[in-house]
Amino acid sequence: MTEVVLFHHIQGLTPGVLAFADELRQGGHTVHTPDVFDGRTFDTIEEGQDFARQIGFQEVSDRAVRAAEELPAGVVYAGFSLGVGPAQQLAQTRPGAQGALLFHSCFPTSEFGSGWPDGVPVQVHGMDRDPFFADEGDIDAARALVEEAERAELFVYPGDQHLFADSSLSSYDPEAAALLTQRVLAFLDAL
Repeated sequence: MTEVVLFHHIQGLTPGVLAFADELRQGGHTVHTPDVFDGRTFDTIEEGQDFARQIGFQEVSDRAVRAAEELPAGVVYAGFSLGVGPAQQLAQTRPGAQGALLFHSCFPTSEFGSGWPDGVPVQVHGMDRDPFFADEGDIDAARALVEEAERAELFVYPGDQHLFADSSLSSYDPEAAALLTQRVLAFLDAL
């Protein structure tokens, strides 16, 4: 059994993020789902971005990091899109990280320090024509991470949807999401 902290995306802690967490729990894992938007969810990415701008993207990230401080250090940090920022930051900077799962986004490792920590496994998942993942440099950051880290995997799925693993959104791709979940469970089971 692995302990995971899963940070939600820009549309909030949606039913689809909670359903994904439940799938991991059914696999025997403990999953924490901090809500850095205080219960607010949004119908569109743009509405979520407007809200995050109002409170400040740094404040959003700080809330996520504070939520993780209440948990043991030896967890897997996971995030959907916006949640990848704090997940990747914590995986890179908080001692004891057991791994990282980065969904729909990836940052250059230089964003959070000197590089990826030795011995921390990571998976990155995104779609090949997702305008956020493929066109804004995330896929390039993911490829660089795979080259840098000892145990890293990049999974690129065919399609153009950003939040394809959230079953409560119109961007949901059941086939890609099922494969992502299978790969994530195998990753967690191997830790």
